[in-house]
Amino acid sequence: MVKTLLFDLDGTLLPMDQDEFLKVYFGRLVRMVANEQVDGQALMGAMNKGVVAMAANDGAESNEQIFRRVFTNALGEERAASCLPAFDRFYETEFDRVASVAHPDPKIPAMIRTLKDKGCRLALATSPMFPLLAVEKRLRWAGLDPADFDLITTYENASHSKPNPLYYADILRVMGCEATDCLMVGNDVDEDMTAGDIGIQVFLLTDYLINRSGRDIAAYSHGGLDDLIKYLDGVCAGAQTTPEPHSGHGDAANSEGV
Repeated sequence: MVKTLLFDLDGTLLPMDQDEFLKVYFGRLVRMVANEQVDGQALMGAMNKGVVAMAANDGAESNEQIFRRVFTNALGEERAASCLPAFDRFYETEFDRVASVAHPDPKIPAMIRTLKDKGCRLALATSPMFPLLAVEKRLRWAGLDPADFDLITTYENASHSKPNPLYYADILRVMGCEATDCLMVGNDVDEDMTAGDIGIQVFLLTDYLINRSGRDIAAYSHGGLDDLIKYLDGVCAGAQTTPEPHSGHGDAANSEGV
């Protein structure tokens, strides 16, 4: 029986089309961050290099550290310094406008409450390329409370990224879980289903399915949201006792890293 649930965020707990989200997100971000020293094209080029570097992170530094280093190398210290503070302002003041692309479903907060009532431990296994503030805001767009999650992966506390199986191994290590007691739920075949490579059970949510390589999804337990809710009811027993949580937005997670 499953005692720990790992959930993807975008397209899973937060129903939305990923391409639409990225288009609106990057459009608003570039308008706020670009300036007289760094135009939009140069900014996007530096950001893309940072994202590629985070995806290839070998664990030697946090995703935040590697992004800032690669971003700065791409633009030069002076031009990068003119942009970096604006990223924080964007997430504080403008990012919530991107919520217009999301389609929150009240069944999802109800599902999370049921899992919590059963004593299940929850990890938000979202792609760790965003700062904590941006992740918490997207959770709230979904009608969810960040405090419901024992761990939240962010670019501050993660040193691997999806689809690297080491990303999932880091989550197990921080939470003190056995792979066989865990289930990963996500909508991206290439990124989320690799949790199965280290023995984690998987469920592919198909409402906003991403399957870039056209893989046969029959290999995975899969279905829409109603199917997922029924599936969880059958496999999730919860824990006999509720362990001390590793806060995804507190010192425990940040000090150990994921």
